[in-house]
Amino acid sequence: MEYFVQQFVNALAFGSEYALVALGLAVVFSIMGLVNFAHGEVIAAAAYTVFLAAALGLSSPFVAVVLAVGAAMFISVALERVAFRPVRNAPTTTGMLTAFGVSIMLQNIFQLAISARPQAFSLFNGMNATWSVGPYAVSSLQVMEFIVAALAMFALVAFLNRSTLGIAMRAASRDFSTVRLMGIRANRVIAAAFAISGMLAGIACVFILARRGSVTPDMGFGLVLKAFVACVIGGFGSLAGAAAGGMLLGFIEVGLLAALPQEMGGMKDALTYVIVTLILLYRPEGLFGSRRELGDKEF
Repeated sequence: MEYFVQQFVNALAFGSEYALVALGLAVVFSIMGLVNFAHGEVIAAAAYTVFLAAALGLSSPFVAVVLAVGAAMFISVALERVAFRPVRNAPTTTGMLTAFGVSIMLQNIFQLAISARPQAFSLFNGMNATWSVGPYAVSSLQVMEFIVAALAMFALVAFLNRSTLGIAMRAASRDFSTVRLMGIRANRVIAAAFAISGMLAGIACVFILARRGSVTPDMGFGLVLKAFVACVIGGFGSLAGAAAGGMLLGFIEVGLLAALPQEMGGMKDALTYVIVTLILLYRPEGLFGSRRELGDKEF
C-alpha cells in the first residue's frame, strides 16, 4: 500500500508539472494559433536569471521565486514583441519555424554565454523535504507542486471568467476579428496571453530547479515536447484539455515505470507514445477537443 501511495503522489507531481507547461502552450495557441516551442527556453532563461542572481549574492528562496516568475513573464512578453509579432499574420508553419529558431538560438546563447554543462543550484533544496503522513512518507516538493499547480489553474479560470481582460481573451480565442471590431486592442490581448504563459513557465521553473538542483541550456526543451503531447491528448486550444492531458501523461509515465521490469525501464517513453497513439486513434481531436470536418481524404 505504501508503494502504491508513493507512486500515486509521483504521478500527481509529474502530471502537475506537465499540466503547468501545457497550459502555457494552450493559452498562447488559443489566441494566436501558435505552438510556441520556445516556451521551454523561457523556463531555462528564468532558471539562469535566478542562478546568476544567486551567484551575485541572492540568498532568499522567496525572492528567488518571485524573480523566476517575473523573469519568465518579462522574457515571454519580450519574445512575443520581438520574434512573434512580425510573423503574426504569416502562415502557421512560419510561426512554428520561428518558435523553433528562437528555441535553438536561446539554447546556443546559454551555452556560449554561460556553459553547456549543468550548473549546480541549491537555493531551492529546502523545498524538498520528507513529510510523514501517518504510516506514509511523501515528498514535500511533490505535494507543493500539486497544490500550487491546482491553485494556478483555478486562478487562471477565475481570471478568464471574471476579469474584463480575461473575457476579452476568451472572446479572442473564438473570433479575434469581432473582438477587434469591439474596440479591444489585439496587442494587449496577445501580450496578456504571453504574460500568463510566462507566469506558468516561471512556476514550473521553480519546481524543476528544486527537483533537479541544476541548470542546463536545454532543461525546458524535452519538457515542452511532452507538454505538447499533453495538449494534443487533451485537445489543442482547450485549457481544461491541456490540464487533463498533462495529468494523464504523468499517470501513464509513472504507471509504466511501476509496472515495467527494471531491465525494460528504457522502454518507458516508447510505450508512452504507443498509449498516446491508441488514445488519438479513438479520439483524434483529443479528449476535450471538438471534431472538425477536414474534408474527404479517401482515395
